[in-house]
Amino acid sequence: MRGISALCIAASAASLVAAQQLNYPRALPIPIAANASDVPSCADAAWPPSNIGSLLKPQAPDAELREMLSEIDPARIQAIIEKLVSYGTRHTLSQQNSTTRGIGAARDWLLSEFQSLAEPSNGRMTVELQSYIQPVASRILFPTNISNIVATIQGCETPERVYVISGHYDSRCTDVNDYTSDAPGADDDGSGVAIAMELARIVATRNPRSTMIFTTVAGEEQGLYGSNFQAFTYKNSSVDVQGMLDNDIVGASHGDPGKFDPYTIRLFAEGPPATESASTKAERLAIGAENDSPARELGRFATSVAANNATGMNIAVIYRADRYLRGGDHESYLAAGYPAVRFTEPNENFAHQHQNVRVIDGVQYGDLAEFVDYDFTARVGKVNLATMWSQAQAPGWVRNVSVNASVLSNDSLLYWLPNNETGVAGYEVLWRPTDAPLWTHVLPVGNATNVTVPLSKDNVIFGVRAVGVNGYRSPATIPFPVPY
Repeated sequence: MRGISALCIAASAASLVAAQQLNYPRALPIPIAANASDVPSCADAAWPPSNIGSLLKPQAPDAELREMLSEIDPARIQAIIEKLVSYGTRHTLSQQNSTTRGIGAARDWLLSEFQSLAEPSNGRMTVELQSYIQPVASRILFPTNISNIVATIQGCETPERVYVISGHYDSRCTDVNDYTSDAPGADDDGSGVAIAMELARIVATRNPRSTMIFTTVAGEEQGLYGSNFQAFTYKNSSVDVQGMLDNDIVGASHGDPGKFDPYTIRLFAEGPPATESASTKAERLAIGAENDSPARELGRFATSVAANNATGMNIAVIYRADRYLRGGDHESYLAAGYPAVRFTEPNENFAHQHQNVRVIDGVQYGDLAEFVDYDFTARVGKVNLATMWSQAQAPGWVRNVSVNASVLSNDSLLYWLPNNETGVAGYEVLWRPTDAPLWTHVLPVGNATNVTVPLSKDNVIFGVRAVGVNGYRSPATIPFPVPY
């Protein structure tokens, strides 16, 4: 008989949904899958013990966040996307000296718009053009100026912590090196750019605890050039990016014919980080932590704070760095060692992606604005804002979380370093069965830096998160073994 039974999982899932509904009347999907063919006894269903801590409730948005979410405007998102489409092509290699066509015209408009959006911040939000010359390389036919637009609002309490929302403003058609044909790029990735701009407008009038960056990058379609330059510029300057959300192809609720899902967004999260050392990777596999990378903890965090009635969305966390053998700008941040995830619509329509604009046998090809669902895009914007704001308002990730591995015991002794910042009220230990995708239980431990939990580390996954005096909670950090 399985140690963690299907009945146990189903019971925990039902309780978790009940807890969710205390905050949100809309029924949310059960986040833990049950195997109906495996129905053990009720006694077995109570294992592992569920009286350690309590069922974890999702973090409800406070009044300020709800107000911000209500300000996201589908009409503004539509206007941004249609303006970007009006430039004909935004191919990275297209002309840069026109005011009406090409990536240069789009760049200049974006820079001007971000500067206007920053004006209500009274100087707290700054806007810069982050540029470099990319030499000839893969998909770069001649030396090319690649420019990112970066709007930064400084945090008022912990400005050293940084959170990034990104979309790419370059576009392409069927031939990746065709820089003269029309490439409207409405969904890929005018939608992501529109979200970054709309959230910058809203946050410009607020005072986040930590620093928030809203950026639109170029060079994505040619090989992630703009985001790679950006991520390693931050890395080389020791910028503490604690979360990056990439929005790429987030504008359509209709996929291939017959596929329609207006209330789900996919979130792609990598497993074991490629940047980890060989010894850390081996240790991660040895303790069964391959599903607990920083990216996947960021995904769990997003699900906890942004899959609710305030956003109107569910989040489908996909255990991959990106779609099958494909990539996006978050991977530049992952390569720099930062936690990063990608949002993408639930069902892509490939007739509207990386295609020349044309009609064949009555089928319209091309990434046109008419295929964007602006209400859906606005809801994706709400998911981004709820995730980014909730992390920026919370304390940072708990560092150096470890578990005592020196003795055999059915108890688990956890240690961690205190967060060296103001506004930390205490800490919570999270746990879940090893085959559960989301955290299921929480145990408040106060302002401590160690705790003995009467649960065996053999049987569950542990995590530790910090709690702010404002009620916001950080993502969880899992412990690695340390022989004390």
